[in-house]
Amino acid sequence: MSTILATRAAYVAYALLVGVGLYVLVAEDNLVKRVIGLNLFQTGVFLFFVASAFRAGGRVPLLSAPGPYVNPLPHVLILTAIVVGVSVTAVALALVVRLHDEYGTFSERAIREVRR
Repeated sequence: MSTILATRAAYVAYALLVGVGLYVLVAEDNLVKRVIGLNLFQTGVFLFFVASAFRAGGRVPLLSAPGPYVNPLPHVLILTAIVVGVSVTAVALALVVRLHDEYGTFSERAIREVRR
């Protein structure tokens, strides 16, 4: 019973992270906050993949151990996605710093007004 509750808690955390991240991406005008919202969204998706790979009573996929086995593929994909996510965050923050140096603000509205 406790494993079912732990799995459901992971799905609730996934929904909260994705919801808050999406809200910040859409509602915020500050570019730094948008990058943080993107990171929250990514973390929620990562949690979803790891939680969906959970299997009650699952074991490490070694041939000497009896089944059922846990599929390691989602975990490997998430490790790769974490590296890509860190790279995207670094590039996004570098662009935000460049925009701040050019326009003197983090506000998207102010940057659009200056460009017009």
